[in-house]
Amino acid sequence: MDRLILLRHGQADPDSDTGEDFDRRLAPHGVTESAAMGLRLADMGFCPDVALVSTAARARGTWEAASAAFPKAIVRFEPELYHADSGVVRSAAREAGATFGTVMVVGHNPGLQELTIAMLIEGGAPSGLIGRAQRNFPTAAAAIFLIDGTGRPHYDGLFFPDR
Repeated sequence: MDRLILLRHGQADPDSDTGEDFDRRLAPHGVTESAAMGLRLADMGFCPDVALVSTAARARGTWEAASAAFPKAIVRFEPELYHADSGVVRSAAREAGATFGTVMVVGHNPGLQELTIAMLIEGGAPSGLIGRAQRNFPTAAAAIFLIDGTGRPHYDGLFFPDR
């Protein structure tokens, strides 16, 4: 893996028809912000070779909205990414990175935010940037890291949706 893109799902409806958190779909604003983040990332050249997507409805909806910006990406729906901690997310990305250069993970907080902070610290990012990620990692936020030959992350971008 040369690059890792962490994309938090878009804003979700507060409830689902089933009453289950897993089944919560994107709110209309979540669809819009997810599509906009996909376009923003693609416009900057951040296009995944593979997207690992949580099977939760809001993560699948985020990928559906953003995927038009990434027509060449392969998608893999991964049940273990639903409410995964940072270690599970990183492990899934590392495994996919054995085959693909740029890996995107579409998932949930707190795992994505925790992994973003850990990778910023590990990569020696400035304290102000680390603090920004600690304070807020909103829906449809994206964190991007270059991964060197030793597996060490290097900050490549932190993007929040326009609100």
